[in-house]
Amino acid sequence: MGDSLRQVLARVGFSVFVALAAAFFALPMLWLVFAPFDPTPTLAARPAGPTLANFRDVFDNPLVLTSLRNSLLLALYAMVLVVAAATLAAYALSRVRLPGRDLLLYVLLLFSSVVSGTAAMVPLFLLVFELGLINTYLGVTLVLTGGLLPAAIFILKDFTDTTPTSYEESARVFGASPFQILKDVVVPLVRPGMAVIAVWSIVNVWGNFLIPFILLRDPDLAPASVVTYSFYTEGGQADLRLLSAFSLLYSVPVVVMYLFVQRRYGFRFYGGIKR
Repeated sequence: MGDSLRQVLARVGFSVFVALAAAFFALPMLWLVFAPFDPTPTLAARPAGPTLANFRDVFDNPLVLTSLRNSLLLALYAMVLVVAAATLAAYALSRVRLPGRDLLLYVLLLFSSVVSGTAAMVPLFLLVFELGLINTYLGVTLVLTGGLLPAAIFILKDFTDTTPTSYEESARVFGASPFQILKDVVVPLVRPGMAVIAVWSIVNVWGNFLIPFILLRDPDLAPASVVTYSFYTEGGQADLRLLSAFSLLYSVPVVVMYLFVQRRYGFRFYGGIKR
């Protein structure tokens, strides 16, 4: 009887903990749903008389639509570069036996995690300045891509390692070139892994504030993450009406991408083929 009571109490306690944790993480989401339609939003997540005036006032800012387009372009540029470079590098590192290969991967991953964009911003700024890429999408894209590549290569190499080399050997026997083997044999097998790093790259670039804020000087080139800062006063006070409405618009593309990927893959990713 005592053991049964303890088990019941443990389950009740665990359920209460899960409910509190879910409520803690759900409150910001509820605020994002209710506040954009509240004429006088506060920091409390509360339903109120719905209004679209907040969105109308947001669109009065000429930078809103431009910034969303800029964010989309930056995310797509960086995603293409990360996926292409990571695929080539992961395939080479998976198939070519180099001394210290695994150590190199772990060192790159370690340094990309420890030396963050904030810590490396001064040398990165000087490098981009010397290359003449300040206030260009190319400079921002290269910096963002360089920060994402080590982890992307590490992730995609695991997918590439699980693909059977016998398929590549058969293609080589029939005269396929290395590029044809990569395009027609390897890429279809590691496509789920490429989808993983594509989504991961877009999410990281979409929410990045510091690098575009420092490297882009023209307000017309600023992405949405930087334009969000314009909804604060000089004293740091947020205009909750405009900030909440713009935040909802800013989050919609990521939610749509999440739903698309969930529908396409169900987040059941596999490297290579199922055996």
